[in-house]
Order: sequence, then structure tokens, then C-alpha cells
Amino acid sequence: MKERVQKILSQWGIASRRQAERLIASGRVRLNGQVASLGQKADPQRDRLEVDGKLVKSRNRPQLVYLLLNKPAGVVSTCSDPQGRKTVIDLLPPELRRGWGIHPVGRLDVDSTGALLLTNDGEWTQHISHPRYHWPKTYQVWVRGHPSQGVLQAWRNGVILSGRKTQPAQVKVLTSRRDKTLLQIILHEGRNRQIRRIAQQLGFEVIKLHRTAIGPIQLQPPNEPMLPKGQIRALQDREIRGR
Repeated sequence: MKERVQKILSQWGIASRRQAERLIASGRVRLNGQVASLGQKADPQRDRLEVDGKLVKSRNRPQLVYLLLNKPAGVVSTCSDPQGRKTVIDLLPPELRRGWGIHPVGRLDVDSTGALLLTNDGEWTQHISHPRYHWPKTYQVWVRGHPSQGVLQAWRNGVILSGRKTQPAQVKVLTSRRDKTLLQIILHEGRNRQIRRIAQQLGFEVIKLHRTAIGPIQLQPPNEPMLPKGQIRALQDREIRGR
């Protein structure tokens, strides 16, 4: 059965859908000896598909992997880094670092910590990342100072970032100390550095940002221990299904 080339690469764990599109656009994918184009279709059982000169074979398709990482600070949420910084792939067991096509689903900026998903299932990546599937993300955020109820309500209602209003968010105070406040924030969208940018716009500095959950997937599920920082665990079937 013929499928779009980017979908095949995504389903087979070679790259996420977006990464596969970039591979094709940069001329690194060949179909039956010719440079493939975006939208072109292929039958992996009949056609010869290559990425960087390496033949894509059905028998070499890796087992699908679904992982949760508790990302430490100072680690970048990419598969490689031109600056030579440690990446989330470097935190995987050695046997999973090569040949599996594992990639992060979304990102946490280098200074942020907490829940980050990794997989080699490109279709699942597409599903998790798409706004219409409503996978909320839960954060614990320390800010310097004490936001007023007016500030918190403005955050809940949404603010203008880059000319577009953010979606409503759930924002509540968990605890306060002399010079800082711990907020729980639940977002239904994921713009670049969204929480830090909103806090700055409202006049508050983010001291620490930690993601505790992605949809039903938690760093500390009920009655279970916390996933240690820098460690990974396999997702349960119900978590993969989003329940």
C-alpha cells in the first residue's frame, strides 16, 4: 500500500513527521534512485527508499518505544547540539542511542526541568503535539515576588504574545515565601518559552520552571515513587493511549 514518504519515515521511527519533511526537503531521501519530493508516495514493500544512502528495510524497522524522562537543567531537548551540550538522547541507555530513531516530543528549554516524552513513533508524536487532541501540560513555577489576584487573572485569561493572544490557562498559587511564589500552571498550548515570556510581560521573573505532567503522564503517578531526575521509564499502555 502506498503512503506519503514522510509518513513512512515517521511510522517507521526514522524521524518525526516534521523531521522527515526536512530530510526530504534537503534532498537526503531517495525513492527508486531519484531524490524524493514532499508529498510523493511509495510502497515500502515494493519501492527502494533510502535516507542518506542507507536503504530503509521493513525487517530493520525498530520496535516502537515510548519513554518518559525527568529532564535535568542544562540538557537540551534535541537529538544533537552544534554547541556540544548534553542532549536528552545522551541520557538514554547506550543501546537506545543509535539505530532506534528516538526523538523528543516537544521541548523544554535548557534551563527548565521535568517531564519530557521520547519516542520513535512519528505518528504518535504528531498526535501528542497537535492542539486538537488537548494534552494539557502541568508546570510548577517559582516566580520572584507575589503576583496579585489581578495579575493571576490576566494570566488565566490570556495575554498577547507576538501579536496573538494565548489560550486561557489554569493558574493557582501553591505556596508563598518571603520573596517568591510557587504557581501551578496548566497550559493547553505550547508556544516557545511561553510561561517565561508571559511572566516577564506581567512583571515577574521566573526563578525555576518544572513540568510535572503531560496529559495523564506524570513524573509521580498516584501511589508510586517520583521518577528521579535524569532517569527514564517506559510508558504504560494507558498512558500511551492518553487515558
